[in-house]
Amino acid sequence: MINVVVADDQDLIRGGLCAILNAEPDLRVVAEAGDGAAATRAVVAHHADVALMDLQMPGTDGIEATRRIVAARPECRVIVLTMFDLDEYVVGALRAGASAFLLKTTPPHELAVAVRRCHAGDILFSPAVTLRLVETYVRRPPATDAVPAVLADLTGREVDVLRAVARGLSNAEIAAALFLGEATVKTHVSRILAKLNLRDRVQAVVFAFECGLAGR
Repeated sequence: MINVVVADDQDLIRGGLCAILNAEPDLRVVAEAGDGAAATRAVVAHHADVALMDLQMPGTDGIEATRRIVAARPECRVIVLTMFDLDEYVVGALRAGASAFLLKTTPPHELAVAVRRCHAGDILFSPAVTLRLVETYVRRPPATDAVPAVLADLTGREVDVLRAVARGLSNAEIAAALFLGEATVKTHVSRILAKLNLRDRVQAVVFAFECGLAGR
């Protein structure tokens, strides 16, 4: 059973999200919250596996709550769910440690899938969010096609894997795309994180975009 905390300051939306998740046999909403501070307390108190987080809430907003949750309970995955896809929200949420960024127009069945995939360690972006990231970081192409110097410690295959991670692919999808075993991909990802001193796949995505690797 995957334990979920739902945070949204609008009662109607929060209730709808809870109903969608509780209708799934393997998902259980263990707490609701109307602001980021309450969401953080609920995640810790209920040992939540996933937090579904609105961004714009009174008091402590969703980005700050995400940062606090990741610090207090690193094993909890945060899915940001919002009406907005503005650059500052996307990048801010990812830097805070969110594992997924979905719009509130996401169909119910896709929301349930996102919870399961994030709990399994994947990272997810809605198409609109992916477009924002590309527009933000790739609209200005680098002067050379060479791999950035900051990636010099990575092997060629590790660079390929990092590029795939930045596209939001799961280990299984990377394995299929690069004709590797899934265990091999997992090893590559672990080595990439260690070499670049990154906490997790989310930081790897932000790093890949900021160094200009994504989109090449």
